[in-house]
Amino acid sequence: MTELAPDGLWLPTERPAGCPYSPPEELAGIREKEPLSRIQYMGGHEGWLVTSHSLARAILADPRVSSRSEFLRTPVKGAPYADDPPPAPAGIITLMDPPDHTRYRRLITGEFTVRRMRQLTEQIEEITAECLDAMESQGTSADFVDAFARRIPGMVISLLLGVSAEERGTFYDMVDHMHQLTRHQGSVEDLTAAYLAIRGFMDKLLQSKRENPTDDLFSGLASTDLPDDEVTNLAITLMGAGLDTIASTIAVGTLALLRNPEQLRALREADQEGVERAVEELLRYTAVLPILTRSALEDMEIDGLLIKAGDPITISTAAANRDPDKFGLPDDLDLSRSARGHVSFGHGVHQCVAQQLARVELQVAFPALIKRFPTLRLAAEPEDIPVRDEGAFYGVWEMPVAWGEE
Repeated sequence: MTELAPDGLWLPTERPAGCPYSPPEELAGIREKEPLSRIQYMGGHEGWLVTSHSLARAILADPRVSSRSEFLRTPVKGAPYADDPPPAPAGIITLMDPPDHTRYRRLITGEFTVRRMRQLTEQIEEITAECLDAMESQGTSADFVDAFARRIPGMVISLLLGVSAEERGTFYDMVDHMHQLTRHQGSVEDLTAAYLAIRGFMDKLLQSKRENPTDDLFSGLASTDLPDDEVTNLAITLMGAGLDTIASTIAVGTLALLRNPEQLRALREADQEGVERAVEELLRYTAVLPILTRSALEDMEIDGLLIKAGDPITISTAAANRDPDKFGLPDDLDLSRSARGHVSFGHGVHQCVAQQLARVELQVAFPALIKRFPTLRLAAEPEDIPVRDEGAFYGVWEMPVAWGEE
């Protein structure tokens, strides 16, 4: 254990009221003063906070930096933590380093190529249209998160895993039940039961794919020599990575657009190239995974400072995405800018394997939404929208919207 940061600095987490797409204001000052700065971690540890874009990419790409779960520490004051976190179960690739990470990643990379995602575009368009139909059938108002933002990635994940059309509703309901328990702080027993139900569903799905493979991710994994539990762990990891993050980007991105009507108009008038550019900007601007946690495997000098072996490192993707040295007027939502190079998908060997799928979903969802509901508006004051803030994840629990004549 090292000494505590002399100024007692913790990771800033409080965002401006009504602006869940804006990072904590203190981050800009920290970045300007010390883009690599000391902060405190739970358990009495001290480590580092990275707030500049260039340093974020450099550290995320550095092989001397680890993602292994047993090395990670918690940078959010008051958050739950473990003194000695266990190694991640086999197949949880987000918490592994090469060569284990490389071995698993190679098995799934082929399912997320640009070509493969383009093949899925038509099906994603159909899913989106069905979600819009269901939302419209509710009348002239709805909770945007439940009616649209969560439903699209939930149904797309079930499609990718090869869940049959007859069982997709059942699978989605199970996942949504877990979400609702999380939101309302359900008991450990209820959360465990919900998780085991999802896992049991996937175990049965895996067996069916071994017996009758089809053209989907689960069938591809079933054809490998991986044990069942590792295949299921991989699938659950992909589900977790691809559902809440996309849902929150849709919800928070829509909130940002509704509060920036000139940008909403620009998106409505955009061609396909403009839509793709707009999605990158919304990914940069919202940064729903505001931090990534790592740990130094050995002593290393970064930006003239010594990071010691074992030191925890927190990369603020929210701050890096608002770095004025990379993005001009970074606090402005500007759908015409080139936001390529943002770190919302991470960087380096752990860069999100499903990022192309995420892009396709967002490139379909946003234009379809504003075309179907040209009068869409918030039905609550922005500061009254309940925020989902779990340290390493950000979003909104619900977002009342309305359409039609006021």
